[in-house]
Amino acid sequence: MGRLLCIVSTRTSHCLSFAERTGKILREFLRFYEDQYGVALFNSMRHEIEGTGLPQAQLLWRKVPLDERVIFSGNLFQYQEDSKKWRNRFSLVPHNYGLVLYDNKVACERQVPPRAIINSAGYKILTSLDQYLELVGNSLPGTTSKSGSSPILKCPTQFPLILWHPYARHYYFCMMTEGEQDKWQAVLQDCIRHCNNGIPEDSKVEGPAFTDAIRMYRQSKELYGTWEMLCGNEVQILSNLVMEELGPELKAELAPRLKGKPQERQRQWIQISDAVYRMVYEQAKANFEEVLVKLQQARPAMEAVIRTDMDQIITSKEHLASKIRAFILPKAEVCVRNHVQPYIPSILEALMVPTSQGFTEVRDVFFKEVTDMNLNVINEGGIDKLGEYMEKLSQLAFHPLKMQSCYEKMEPLRLDGLQQRFDVSSTSVFKQRAQIHMREQMDNAVYTFETLLHQELGKGPTKEELCTSIQRILERVLKKYDYDSSSVRKRFFREALLQITIPFLLKKLAPTCKSELPRFQELIFEDFARFILVENTYEEVVLQTVMKDILQAVKEAAVQRKHNLYRDSMVMHNSDPNLHLLAEGAPIDWGEEYGDSSSGGGSGSPSPGAQEAAPLSEKRRRAKQVVSVVQDEEAGLPFAAGPELPSPASPDSVTELRGLLAQDLRAESPLLAGPLLNGAPTQESPQLSAVPEASSPPTSPRHLPPGKAVDLEPPKPSDQETGEQVSSSGSRPPIHITTEDSAGVQTEF
Repeated sequence: MGRLLCIVSTRTSHCLSFAERTGKILREFLRFYEDQYGVALFNSMRHEIEGTGLPQAQLLWRKVPLDERVIFSGNLFQYQEDSKKWRNRFSLVPHNYGLVLYDNKVACERQVPPRAIINSAGYKILTSLDQYLELVGNSLPGTTSKSGSSPILKCPTQFPLILWHPYARHYYFCMMTEGEQDKWQAVLQDCIRHCNNGIPEDSKVEGPAFTDAIRMYRQSKELYGTWEMLCGNEVQILSNLVMEELGPELKAELAPRLKGKPQERQRQWIQISDAVYRMVYEQAKANFEEVLVKLQQARPAMEAVIRTDMDQIITSKEHLASKIRAFILPKAEVCVRNHVQPYIPSILEALMVPTSQGFTEVRDVFFKEVTDMNLNVINEGGIDKLGEYMEKLSQLAFHPLKMQSCYEKMEPLRLDGLQQRFDVSSTSVFKQRAQIHMREQMDNAVYTFETLLHQELGKGPTKEELCTSIQRILERVLKKYDYDSSSVRKRFFREALLQITIPFLLKKLAPTCKSELPRFQELIFEDFARFILVENTYEEVVLQTVMKDILQAVKEAAVQRKHNLYRDSMVMHNSDPNLHLLAEGAPIDWGEEYGDSSSGGGSGSPSPGAQEAAPLSEKRRRAKQVVSVVQDEEAGLPFAAGPELPSPASPDSVTELRGLLAQDLRAESPLLAGPLLNGAPTQESPQLSAVPEASSPPTSPRHLPPGKAVDLEPPKPSDQETGEQVSSSGSRPPIHITTEDSAGVQTEF
């Protein structure tokens, strides 16, 4: 790696250094960001005062969706680039969706620092080695391997999963069966979907200012249309922006200097790109944080000016907009009529079909899960089992496997014939946005159902009354879901149409209009120049010219019954005026309030006194895992190096511990037949299946000091997009451990 970094850092005398070139791009972008910050602050404060917004949703929303829960855990094989061998890893996906890799399950239980924490923003999942080799070959021209030559990577099974990134390092995994591959693909895709959505939606100033600055900067470089690498947090996106501009320059300079066989040059280029991306990330992070601190310090003074002169600022902006509108309206209307209006119905239809199918699937999955739960209440444990059933139902929206059928409905989305015309680089941005809406609406429906059922349980119903109440509440929630999902979809369609057509219009109008914009600057008072920008006002005017056609198209589509949309004239009044007040209470802990004590963790029937004495961390771990994959750890890879895999005779062997646990369970727990999620038939306690495998620390006195409660919080993923952080000595950075007293042990990465 040292030799590769020397290649990166050596520059010709007539070129700027790479760090200086990066700094130049960052300074240019951050000027856009500072300009957009004042505009976003004004828009946010104006929105608060005028109170214009979306209609009130019928469903409730969960404030802390998955606090302290584990999404997924299990074993998979990872390729180690340093040793060039495959090793078995125990992996954990906490509620923040950072993939955490441990040497084995015992290392996780003992709180040994993980081998890697992967933030998957910007990555793509590849399930074929041929796909990967094609992408690698295209990334560095002239390095395509000859037929019969050794490829850059060999997979010991037919079921690989590769995380590929255009700039950062790649990660290589493989599974033993196709079923495991499908399940891990669903989990990792969920991680990518969540991490890509890295800018908080509740950020009313910093978020809009950043995304607008990205758009304005790219348009200044004549780059219009959607951008596929607008994913991750602000620093990750900013790093992608720099690499988009400097990547081709770096490749042109360094590619001829790489030596060796094609696959060796490919490997060198991947390492160089990752090293450069890390350097860019650190530089972008420092520069962005510096500017953000400066803006936050200036914010109180800016807010004071806006509050004092709000009316005058609005009047000044409207005057500017009227002048710009008079100038561009004739040209814009012709452009819309000839180049946009004829294609709106086709774009809308392409968006509506898979999106509506996906939301219908969400409704069907929710209905099935609640109905199955109701049948279980009737046929099995009644109210005694309700806590267990509801604990599982509350996590439905975050179950990657159960939600997969909903997400898959978006995969057929195509804009055939329109994608190139409107410069849409990829439809993935629309797919992921719709899938996020699906997950949100599913969780809203589940949480509303939980809240109403919890209220009903306060009346002390019998088993028969409870089943009737569940059915009645389900019908109420489905009505609310139909209304909210219609509103969400119509808003999504409008936003997607604008995202497709506005850049196209701006590009069309730029040759005749953009050069004339500076003359409108004199219409803005100097005191208001931080809150009104000519470029933003110009875009708003262009948006207004096409907005009426988009609204009309969505309105006409709502009339078609096949899409199950409410008409705009249909307003569902709140039939539960006190429902939102119920959501203000403490979160419902179904396991604590209505759990079946006879299956509390699969370890016998503890007395109420013993339950009260249980450590807080133990209570938190009960029924907190959404889904777990258990791989057959006795099976080795077909031709992997033996010494790299855990030995069956090792005291840390997961197989040995698994056997001991199985003996304890047979001795202590009543068994129920049921399939494991990886398809291997087994028998397990129903309560045990909900306990997170990765989050139970050993209770041996060696590892749990007397009087200490160990709160095992899953490690937070690094917000650093540049790859993994490793834990051992040598070149790996240290991991700092902060120990607290009675609150438990917290590990910071």
